[in-house]
Amino acid sequence: MNFTNAKDVISYLYSLPKLHPKGDLSYVKRALDVLDNPQNKVKTIHVTGTNGKGSTSYYISNLLRKAGQKTGLFVSPYVFEFNERIQLNGKNISNSDLVKVANQVEKAITKIKRNDPDFSLVTFEYETVMAFTFFAEQKCDYAVIEVGIGGEHDKTNVITPEVSVITTVGLDHEKIIGPTIQDIAHEKSGIIKSHRPVVGGNIPKTVLPIIEKKAAQEHAPFYLLGRNFIVSDDKRVVYKVKNKTLSFISHPKVESYDIAVAVQVFSLLHLPLSNALIEQAVNQTKIPGRYQLLKENPMIILDGAHNIQAVKNLLEFVHKQKKIRDGQVRVLITMMKDKDLEQVFSLFDKADRLLLTTISYPRVAKKADFPVAVQKKYPYEANWKKAFDELKDASEDNDILLVTGSFYLVSEILNMGEANASSGY
Repeated sequence: MNFTNAKDVISYLYSLPKLHPKGDLSYVKRALDVLDNPQNKVKTIHVTGTNGKGSTSYYISNLLRKAGQKTGLFVSPYVFEFNERIQLNGKNISNSDLVKVANQVEKAITKIKRNDPDFSLVTFEYETVMAFTFFAEQKCDYAVIEVGIGGEHDKTNVITPEVSVITTVGLDHEKIIGPTIQDIAHEKSGIIKSHRPVVGGNIPKTVLPIIEKKAAQEHAPFYLLGRNFIVSDDKRVVYKVKNKTLSFISHPKVESYDIAVAVQVFSLLHLPLSNALIEQAVNQTKIPGRYQLLKENPMIILDGAHNIQAVKNLLEFVHKQKKIRDGQVRVLITMMKDKDLEQVFSLFDKADRLLLTTISYPRVAKKADFPVAVQKKYPYEANWKKAFDELKDASEDNDILLVTGSFYLVSEILNMGEANASSGY
């Protein structure tokens, strides 16, 4: 097969299976091996976590770029376009480079198939191999690699990073890497490598020993938020470590954790950058679909929060804003049907006005997929655009309109053409 345009590449990727019958790394390793192991030709930062891994990856990437490093970034999901998944120096991979690198991967697969006709890559493996190949070809100084799901068995776990990062540990994807939070912690700690430092964010005390034990086994120095470095988030986000203090513009509490982790990771790389430029790099970071402010009056916030902890953190921020603005909270929400829907919906205040919706995506909940109690409590509008317009029209200037539950819904709203979307507070 020979790709001639980016649209065909993306369609092909989505046509591939999502999982192998056995979830090991042998497939991705074989493909990388034929391509001369591009993942070993670039210094990497490996980022996992139930929440915050995407934001943290963006912050680290921006810090590296500010320090003059040619920087690759591999993240998921995308918000505006597929090419966001693979970035170079803050710019999405071009369509021509996407086609070029896909053809290189396809050539490697064809070579393997000569001896093993049944060989194939699943979607995320293919994307991972493309990213590593592209970063090596571009001779990146660093590549920030966000895991897909988990850690130990994630298809990106074929690298020996300069620093491993575990932002948070909570309940999500329990059917794949759970079912318990302890199981999830074990899985995420699988990215810790021998004698390579690991930075931990807001890790629950119940699972901290699991990560500490893995770090000790690997002789990996462990730097923990709240122990080795601290952050406060009153009027500004303030990061402190030993004799160093940095101050950043105000962010939601959970984002301040991500900032602190990113700055700690960057400090371990010993790249020269003044405090003023570190602060500038963080303050200038734009993260699509995460605490993204679309409009001020009414305040329209887009956030792809899709698990219990992420929604809890988001609502803490939204309800704080509600008190300041003395307004009403309206929420447009859809979720994947395999999420813990009952628990997520229990997090909303009685006064919050929710409107359920859906989008055209295989795993997204339709009306019948929501718990019966949720169906009875909140109205449902199948047309997400109509639902968004309805809530927007009903909102006063001091109200808050939150769009959440899925990055796919956030993506639809943003791609609808709402202008001047900005990220930051």
